[in-house]
Parts: sequence; structure tokens; C-alpha cells
Amino acid sequence: MKQKGAQRTGGIAGRVVRRLRKPVGAPPGVLVYPGEPKAEPPAVRTLEYDSLSVQEDEWTPGYVPGEYTRREAVNWIDVMGLHDVATLERIGDAFSIHPLVMEDVLNSAQRAKSEEYEGIIAIALKDVNFDPSSKVIAIDQVTIVLGDHFVITFRDRATDLFEPVRKRIRAGRGQIRNRGADYLAYALVDCVVDEYFRQLEMIGDETDELEEAVTDSFDVATMHRLHAFRRELLVFRKAVWPVREAVGELYRSNNPLIKKKTIAYFRDVYDHSVQVVEIIEALREIAAGLMDLYLSGMSNRMNETMKVLTVIATIFIPLTFIAGVYGMNFQYMPELRMRWAYPTVWGVMIVVAVGMLWYFRRKKWL
Repeated sequence: MKQKGAQRTGGIAGRVVRRLRKPVGAPPGVLVYPGEPKAEPPAVRTLEYDSLSVQEDEWTPGYVPGEYTRREAVNWIDVMGLHDVATLERIGDAFSIHPLVMEDVLNSAQRAKSEEYEGIIAIALKDVNFDPSSKVIAIDQVTIVLGDHFVITFRDRATDLFEPVRKRIRAGRGQIRNRGADYLAYALVDCVVDEYFRQLEMIGDETDELEEAVTDSFDVATMHRLHAFRRELLVFRKAVWPVREAVGELYRSNNPLIKKKTIAYFRDVYDHSVQVVEIIEALREIAAGLMDLYLSGMSNRMNETMKVLTVIATIFIPLTFIAGVYGMNFQYMPELRMRWAYPTVWGVMIVVAVGMLWYFRRKKWL
């Protein structure tokens, strides 16, 4: 029984309660990739820029420079693919990243947070993607490491999540090219939080469709769909709820890596994260209300059915009594020898049935 239950990882418990595949008793800082092994090497894209120029490059598999010496420029290293542990270790050594941070990079089951270490700030966020076709939410971890002159982003899948920031740097729009690495970290965090709003719009459309389905029909498929939707909202809430606290620690931080001019922008992201949490809570309340509406509709439908059956049974009770009386096999029953006894009994039955229907309608029971 225990072995069978342990294999069930596709349900809500398997998605909410997850652990890193780390050996029991292993020392801190041990890097263990939790997913399935991949044959292709990770993609590492670099972007070095200042107010005058932008230079993009891509590291060949296994290549990691010793260190970055051009401190007047901002260096962005975007690592897509976390299955090559050796590459991650070399990156951690090249940028003097604490081993616990590198361990958290691979710990996709952890909650969103921001932590300060010597010379860096590590920010772990969740990338949420809602698939409108399958109605399933996928959660990926995004880790942003902020240093003195560099920002490193770690993510397991190659997506276009940060492409808007990359385009802004190339085009020189706004003030990102004239600011430091802390402003780049803000732009990346803001990009992740803004993506939540786009996903919530699609979830809102699904909520409208569910509302129409609940009011139109009360079938089992609608109940299963509504239950699955509430489950996905729970997964979304678990992923996004700690983001508010993580961003709040950034704008309240006194770390010299975050300049005072950038703190105001992190405060703005914090306000957006609070708004995201409020929208999720509102959607959860709507989903709970739809479930109550569905159950209430099912109950009303059952009551209507029972009322019709009760009325029919009530009408036939006196008719059954009359038929039972004249169905008795007594020899001396006066009505049996009357010429008009049979149509008279039918007439009495019809009058009783019509009279009861009239009475029920007068009482507004029909």
C-alpha cells in the first residue's frame, strides 16, 4: 500500500510537496540535478553593455572564463539548462558564488526568496505558465544572482521570458544602459512579475468559461473541470505567494549592491507582487463561489426532481386507495352490480386527480 501511494506523483500532493533528489546526509552545497538527464549541453548567453556599446556572445559547451575584469560594464550571463552540474560548478567558482546558492539553483521545490551572501544577492523566483489547451499550470524556477558588476540568471528551460529586457538593452530604450547591475536585476525581477499578469489574464478567461459552464449545465464533466481549476489555482498561489516577501526584502535591503535610486523601482515591483496575490485570492474566491453555485444547482435540480416525483406519488395515493377498495373480492359489494359503477369509479378518480392538481397549483407547489 505504501509503495503504491509513493508512486502517485501526478496529483496535487505530488506537485505541492516536492523534494530535491539529494542523498540523505550529504554535506551542504552538493549539486544534484532533480530532473531527467539531458544529452544536449546547456545554453549560456552573455550580454555585456554600457552606455555606448552592447556586445553579445554565447559560451561554447564547457567553457567558463576565469573571471570578468571589465568592471565598468554590466555583464549578464543567462544560463538555460541546469542538467550539466560541472558547468554550474565552474560558473560558481568563476564568480565566487556561495555553494548554498548553487545548491538552491537546482532546488526547484523551494519557495521564492531573496538572500544576501558575501558579495552577492541571490533571488529565487517562479516562472508560471498556464496552458489554455490543457488547463495546466507549469512552474519553473528562475534564480537571479546579483553581483558588483554582473547578473547571472539560471533557468532550466530555454524560454523567451527575458527577451523584452534583452531588446531594451539592444535598442538602448529607457535608462537601463546608463544604470548598473542592480537596475538590470530589477528589470529581470519586474519581467517575471509582469508575466504573472499575462498568465492571470488567461486564467481569468478560463474563469469566465467555467462560470458559463456552471450556469448552463450541471454534469460531471463540469465538476471535474472546476475541481481541476481550483487545484491549478492552489499551485499558482503556492508559487507566487512568497514572491511578495522576497521582493519586499530587496527594497528594504541596505546592501550596497542595490543603490538608493534603484530601491524605488523594487518598491514598485513589490506593489505589483501584492496586486498579483490579491488577484489570485479573488480568483480563488470566485472558484469557491462557482463550486458552491454548482453544488447548489445540483441540489436544486434534485429537489425539483423529487418534487415532481412526490406530486405524482401523492396524486396516485387516493387513486390507488379507490382501486384497492373495489379490487377486494367480497361477494356482497353493492356497487359491483350497478350498471354505471365502472364509469362512475373512473369519474371519481379523474375528479380526485384534477382536484389535487388544482390544489397543488393554487399552493404554488407546481
